Amino acid sequence: MSALLSHLWLIVRQRVMLHDDRGDVPGWVLITLMTAGIVMALWIVAEPKLSSLLSSALNISGDPNK
Repeated sequence: MSALLSHLWLIVRQRVMLHDDRGDVPGWVLITLMTAGIVMALWIVAEPKLSSLLSSALNISGDPNK
């Protein structure tokens, strides 16, 4: 009985060691930094157009009593 439990314990331990789900930290850091870089680049390109679009929308809404 003890040999069987020892064998089962070794099998469970090996499976846990093979399926370590800690993740790929450097990969996630790289993805996060690249995403932040893409967002910043798009913001630099789109910011003037978005500002003018917002200004136009606010100027159109204006005073309703006119």
